[in-house]
Amino acid sequence: MNWTKTQITVLSIVAFSSFMSTFLISSVNIALPAIERDFALDAVTLSWVVTAFLLSTAMFLLPVGRWGDLTGIKRVYKIGIVLFTLSSFLSGFAVSGYWLIFFRFLQGIGAAFSSTTGAAILVAEFSPKYRGRVLGIGVSAVYLGLAFGPFFGGFLTQYLGWRSIFYFSSGFGLIATFLAFIFLGNDSQDTTSNRKIDLKGTIFYMAGLVTLTYGSARIPARQGWMMMGAGIVFLIVFWIFETNSIRPVLETKLFTRNRLFAFSNLAALVNYSATFSIIFLLSLYLQKVKGLSPRDAGTILVAQPIVMAIFSPFAGRLSDRIQPRYLATIGMTMCTIGLAAFAFISESTPIAIIVFLLLWVGLGFAFFSSPNMNTIMSSVEKKQLGLASGTASTMRVVGQIISMTIATIFFAILFQKQSVEVVSNQIFLKALKLGFITSAVIALTGIYFSFSRGKIKRESE
Repeated sequence: MNWTKTQITVLSIVAFSSFMSTFLISSVNIALPAIERDFALDAVTLSWVVTAFLLSTAMFLLPVGRWGDLTGIKRVYKIGIVLFTLSSFLSGFAVSGYWLIFFRFLQGIGAAFSSTTGAAILVAEFSPKYRGRVLGIGVSAVYLGLAFGPFFGGFLTQYLGWRSIFYFSSGFGLIATFLAFIFLGNDSQDTTSNRKIDLKGTIFYMAGLVTLTYGSARIPARQGWMMMGAGIVFLIVFWIFETNSIRPVLETKLFTRNRLFAFSNLAALVNYSATFSIIFLLSLYLQKVKGLSPRDAGTILVAQPIVMAIFSPFAGRLSDRIQPRYLATIGMTMCTIGLAAFAFISESTPIAIIVFLLLWVGLGFAFFSSPNMNTIMSSVEKKQLGLASGTASTMRVVGQIISMTIATIFFAILFQKQSVEVVSNQIFLKALKLGFITSAVIALTGIYFSFSRGKIKRESE
């Protein structure tokens, strides 16, 4: 392995910023009960502290990925790091739940700028024979952030208050900003042309995501169902616009003519739709039903992402030697089994069982994620790397929104606008069970997409 100093530096910068972003996501999850008490939020509004970040990220990932291809992925990456750092700092000073949700929305935009270009920067910097290994290291950094988030987030929340999480994250952001501007370098001239993109369809894409997500929070009222229906219509109009556009944000032909790309992205969408809310739901479960402190709950929730961080580089390296679809299918099957098992947890479920299931799902996710990302980035031409990275990131974040939407729908139906703290354990566990059953059913379809995608063609060196 003969990597240059520049390659190692670029990999370190992208991995560090990936760690920073997911650290904040997972640490906020463990702080939700404290935020709920501070701002007197009901369960549905509380869920928007997480959902607002995901929604804005999803809204901007696709156009930013395309913009990066046309104007320079490193430039876009740096803008994202700065915006993420500033909004993290402001979140610590939020005076109400609604201001916190607004700052979280800004954070999501910054995350969209950096995350959609991070993978593209890595793929452009390294030769194809190292692609799986490098992406595996990047994914491992993501999972390390998820792993450290619950533990340190719980510690910070318990001893310094939930606001300290955002101050801590803004400090990470300052380090990432310094590293990016000093060591990342600039884009080459051939990647920074002034070509244009057609953004008319993107307006419908953004409107579709907003109405779908907000509508889910209004269920079971008729207005909620109408908004979700309007959201689906907006997304269909977006697809039609992009199909007929000369300069589209999303090249729909990649989905209609590239089975490997399409099925790999759909598998990612399904996987995140099924699994993302696990930490969100279990964080509430451990603190409400089991009565654990934020620190102790965070320590337990470390189990899943730490396994993901350990095994993702191994799975990525393995996917350079054998067809990724076999590894991804095994991983998806493990996730499905774990989700189904989570549906049976109760007040008396031993903590050891919870930890075992978290380890099981974490291992499954590790075997799915790196090989799946390797497939996506290997299925397009070099000039489409930013678009492919943006599309993959969009599938991830839209899947996360769907996962949170599923949880929010059951909260809205069963909790009657009450807070998680006030609602009875019996009703909370019913919502938990319905959420996990629904997720397990969704995950079943991911097994099909993972296995049926086809094989990647290896590039000779």
